[in-house]
This record gives sequence, C-alpha cells and structure tokens, in this order.
Amino acid sequence: MIQSESVTPPHLTELPIRALAADDLRRCADLSEDRGWPREDHKWRLLLAAGTGYGVDAPDGQGLAAACVVTGYGHANGQPELAAVGMVLVAGRYARQGLGRRLMKHVCDDVFKGVPLTLHATPLGRPLYEDLGFDTTGRAEMLRGTFRHEDAPGPSSPPGVRPARAEDLSRILRLDAEVFGTDRTHMITRLPAFADRLVVAEDTDGTLSGYAAAWPNMETHVIGPLIARDTGTARALVTALATGTDRPLRTDVDVRHQEFIGWLKERGLESVAFNAVMTRDIPGLPGDWTRRWAPLTVAAG
Repeated sequence: MIQSESVTPPHLTELPIRALAADDLRRCADLSEDRGWPREDHKWRLLLAAGTGYGVDAPDGQGLAAACVVTGYGHANGQPELAAVGMVLVAGRYARQGLGRRLMKHVCDDVFKGVPLTLHATPLGRPLYEDLGFDTTGRAEMLRGTFRHEDAPGPSSPPGVRPARAEDLSRILRLDAEVFGTDRTHMITRLPAFADRLVVAEDTDGTLSGYAAAWPNMETHVIGPLIARDTGTARALVTALATGTDRPLRTDVDVRHQEFIGWLKERGLESVAFNAVMTRDIPGLPGDWTRRWAPLTVAAG
C-alpha cells in the first residue's frame, strides 16, 4: 500500500495575490460586510472600474481573505504621478496574522514601488501604514446627518449654482486637475453616471468656481468630490445638493476648513470620525488644498 505524503497548506502570507476583476464585486462586498462595513456595492463597482483591485482568495474557499484597491492618477514615465490606496480589508477569521501587511507590502513595494502614494487611515490602521513608510500629512473629519435648511428650502439651486451639463465636463476636468494637482480624467468622467446629482458653480462672467457631486451609498448621499473657490461657494454647492435629496448626507472634510465644518454642524451634520491623511514618497498631497474640500471617496483620494 502506497501512502501519500501529507501536504502542509501554505501560510496565509504565502498565498498568491491576484488582480481583482469586475466579477469580484460580490466577493468584495461580502468582505466589507464580514468586517462590519456596509456592502457599498455601488462604490466597489466604481473603484474596480477606475482603479485596480488586489486580493487574496480565502484558503477555505469562502470568498476573499483580503483585498484593497489602488487608483492611479496622471502619468509619468509609464507610472502614475500619484496613487491612492483604499478599501484595505482582511476577513475577520484571518485578521492579525500578517495578511494585511503582506498585501500592503506587495502593493507599495512591488507593484507601485517609487510611486507617490496616499491613503486615509483609521486610528486602527495607522500604525501599520507608518511601519510601511507613510507619514501623516493631514486630517479629515467625517460628518453625517440630515441637512437642515436655514429657512424653508428655496429654489433647487442657489444663485450661481446649477446642474452640470455635458458641455461643462471639459471645464470640470481642467478645474479638477488644477486643484487636485494631477489628471483624474478616468475617474471624473464617470461622475455623471455614478452620481445622482452633479452641480457646478459659476461667477457672473461664466467662470467655473467649483463643482460637486452627490452619490448614493446605502441609505445616505455622499457629498464628493467638492471643489470650490471659497467657503461661500462650498456652502452653495452643498445646499444645492441637499435640496435635491431626502437622504442623510455624508462627507469627509479637510479639517483646515474649520468655518465650513462649523456651518455643516449648524445645518445638522454631526462628527462621526477622524481619519489621518497619509502619504509616502511625497511630502503632502499636490494641488491646492484651499479649494479641495472633500474627496469623491476617501478610498480614491
């Protein structure tokens, strides 16, 4: 009788990492749910289309053991000028066994070695990212709540703010590149289909002074991106978006915009959490932070 030798299964950190595809959407949403996050199918669909997902298949055959998404922006010598890392998740049954570190080292030190990186870190995840060479260069406050209008809701858009039209897209792209500091065409051109509402702000001479979108995420509408010349313009854009929905709003605002954050709280939004904005191989985010109020999603920078 021939006895077969027992095969020792590979350690979690030795499992192969693969690129995720569109048909991994359900597995990604399942992984979010496993960790107590909302499933966020709509957001996952955008991230997997505009960025690249990386994942580890669970050795028990039950979906993904870990995943993350990287969204690259701009082009320099065949590499992105900046890449945002987001949705870093490890299934609960495989947590605290080095799998998250292994996935992040693969992304940061192999696939995107030398590329400036950014991410939003929770207090729990921050020590790992610091070990991987990320520095805290900013802070964002997450706010959520039902928007309370100052008086009775007025017109669908405040003066100077109107729904975006097809011919506005080229101007939005130019303004976004100027403020963000690199080209995001492949992401921003998806906004009209991804968001429920997309609005622009104009001066009396027709100059574009800002734009913003509201997109559905579970029971809320997320405000982002929010690009505006000043606090008044940011308020007008949010007011226009809030008038068009009866869902609670959610947004993540750079904490340096204290006046705007105070106004949002006066209007009924409450602070939910703070995340550290971290970067690697770059001293801080490029572009003009004074006009960058909220990201499309923290997962995509």
